[in-house]
Amino acid sequence: MNYDSVASSCIFLQVEPLAGKRHVAVTEHRTRKDWAEQIKQMLDERYPDARKVRLIMDNLNTHSVASLYEAFSPKEARRLAERLEIHYTPKHGSWLNMAEIELSILKGQCLDRRIADMATMQTEVAAWEADRNSSAKKIDWQFTTTDARIKLKRLYPKL
Repeated sequence: MNYDSVASSCIFLQVEPLAGKRHVAVTEHRTRKDWAEQIKQMLDERYPDARKVRLIMDNLNTHSVASLYEAFSPKEARRLAERLEIHYTPKHGSWLNMAEIELSILKGQCLDRRIADMATMQTEVAAWEADRNSSAKKIDWQFTTTDARIKLKRLYPKL
């Protein structure tokens, strides 16, 4: 999941790279509650039958299980948290994040101009999402573990 401020708004972007699916939500804020609402919607509406959803995201302070507990009752927060397998992108390697790739494409194809109001932005982004999903554009990630060990050698501990 990723976000970016555009025209006084926040964009939450979720990508399922091997299926060629993405979901984009435009909100007014990027609070813990906003993030928690996106997670609940993802789990309950898009993946209701999944026992676990592997979520790879950046290290933003709102992106944590604690946000679920701030937004929902303890029982509901626990129900959602138990369905998540969370992995954070490396602090010095956010360029590894596939959502960043999709966000860049969204900016170039849809948000390359000032959009005056929230309703217009939501409509434009929804149209982009529908078009991108209908073409099932997948991400062919070719950066391997071996490549990472070479490129990020300075970040790995010396044994």
